[in-house]
Amino acid sequence: MDYKKQIAITSRVNSNLISLAFSEPKVTIFLQDFIRIPMAKACSLLLLLVFAVSVASVVGSHGSHGSKLSPEYYKSTCPEALSIVEARVEAALNKEPRMGASLLRLHFHDCFVNGCDGSILLDDNPVFAGEKTAAPNNNSARGYDVVDDIKAELEKACPGVVSCADILAIAARDSTVVLGGPSWKVKLGRRDSTTASKNAARKFIPAPSFNLSSLIISFHAQGLSVKDLVALSGAHTIGLARCTSFRARAYDDSNINSSFAKSLRRRCPRIGRDNVPRSLDLRTPKYFDNFYFRNLLKKKGLLHSDQELFNGASTDSLVKKYAANSSSLTIALGSLASLLWDIANGQLSPDYYSSTCPQALSIVKAEVAAAIKNETRVGASLLRLHFHDCFVNGCDASLLLDDNSTFVGEKTAVPNNNSARGFNVIDNIKARLEKACPRVVSCADILAIAARDSVVQLGGPSWKVRLGRRDSTTASRSAANTSIPQPTFNLSALISSFSAQGLSIKDLVILSGSHTIGLARCTSFRSHIYNDSDIDPSFANSLRQICPRNGSDNVLAPLDRQTPTSFDSLYYENLLDKKGLLHSDQELFNGNSSTVELVKKYAANTKSFFKEFAKSMIKMGNIKPLTGNAGEIRINCRKAN
Repeated sequence: MDYKKQIAITSRVNSNLISLAFSEPKVTIFLQDFIRIPMAKACSLLLLLVFAVSVASVVGSHGSHGSKLSPEYYKSTCPEALSIVEARVEAALNKEPRMGASLLRLHFHDCFVNGCDGSILLDDNPVFAGEKTAAPNNNSARGYDVVDDIKAELEKACPGVVSCADILAIAARDSTVVLGGPSWKVKLGRRDSTTASKNAARKFIPAPSFNLSSLIISFHAQGLSVKDLVALSGAHTIGLARCTSFRARAYDDSNINSSFAKSLRRRCPRIGRDNVPRSLDLRTPKYFDNFYFRNLLKKKGLLHSDQELFNGASTDSLVKKYAANSSSLTIALGSLASLLWDIANGQLSPDYYSSTCPQALSIVKAEVAAAIKNETRVGASLLRLHFHDCFVNGCDASLLLDDNSTFVGEKTAVPNNNSARGFNVIDNIKARLEKACPRVVSCADILAIAARDSVVQLGGPSWKVRLGRRDSTTASRSAANTSIPQPTFNLSALISSFSAQGLSIKDLVILSGSHTIGLARCTSFRSHIYNDSDIDPSFANSLRQICPRNGSDNVLAPLDRQTPTSFDSLYYENLLDKKGLLHSDQELFNGNSSTVELVKKYAANTKSFFKEFAKSMIKMGNIKPLTGNAGEIRINCRKAN
């Protein structure tokens, strides 16, 4: 089939599929027509990750994910960038269809080693041994010449503008379209690494010889769950693998169909013929269907790592589930929709600890409930800790670090000093988690879960917390002083502060609704009650009784005078009555139409506020998370390991 025709057909089919999928997320949709994949090269175990991440970019393109990438990054600096890459990729695939899989694989192998930074493209030099000769790539990774051609043309058109890392991402998308997959808006703006690591590539890219435990650990390091492992391994329904990848299985494994093993041995002797290929899926190697899983049920997985998914372990039920579907392409959308969103959002996932610490969520929930029962106010304190952490260099638990000889931390910054609290509750949670699952659950994730559980305990909405953050090893008081919004901020300053974190005006209004619980000190609202005109006079007078112009700085007043210990929407009603406690609160309802209408909306509709608050909390919780190999999992949240 002509590739241009195939692009038109598959784009139409898949755009309809995606549209239906995410309008009905609880149904399973079957694509009834077989899509022929013109690919004759084995993909790595995680090649499908590229597809999943890319589709997620379509689904989650309305939100900021902390990375500050944008589909329109080159709109003004190199408007022809996308068309140049598309044309070159199409030309390469018309010449050699196999190249599509190779370009996809390059993007995956690049991203899985210290992030999507173009490091896989670097040749060795006197300073480092690069990734090209690492075991997963040596004599295997290909397509470099196509990337070189694309880069050369882009340099002529827009010198020094488009990164190699972005070329890989765009080429992966364009290759997927030609191979029968969907199109999506690629988020752009990556920059290129100046170094590469052969050792890191060898360490972090899963090998075909991995057992189930190694696979789980490998996926877990990238923020992927056991369920993700099984689903993404289904990419082996297409493509080929070399003899060197399945030899040990054909000769040494016991969990293999005997006739299947014999057929493999005929093609792949114990010594020699390393590069002889074999289909990963015996039945339909050029179709994307579910026969891969059926093969596993019959002990006919080509790779040891494949068959490990169906070998008497926790993954068996998932293999059976996917094998039971009979259409050529099956997507269990109830779980996949969540998976796609999670991967797009910094590789965080609600199921991150499902296998490594299944009791994590229940431990945090119990400790938060006990703490709030002891002191209701601490719910607001825990929620505030998560906010103040995320606004300073991302959600990395830097706020929890005590000062040391290397840095002055965030606890004594103006927005936190004698104000931020709840650290002891976090300590208690961490201590219990370390007993149950040593060095597994990060302090950053504890903050995110505790914030959600606090809101629920006080009557607010619940949401699935995306997990998999890692902890920073440093903190910055100066960054906290400049990045955390102040109670004296006017609307313009608030909008700028939130925008710097990738949060919209709508997020600003919604997240400010957290002031429906908790207390504020006199020093935070003194200026508002004595100097502002947009305040109810009787309300101002009542506050002046407890907060004089001088002194009594630490006297407390509820942010929501009506229901200070209940999470509801009365905060917005207060703003309508000019009874916002802080200057920054009342600024949301002070004549600016962009925020006034939102305040009115949420004052009138608690259900709408709850729904939007959950979404904005998820969005805020994904501000620049440390994932993969960045940061660490602290043993003690107050200090780096």
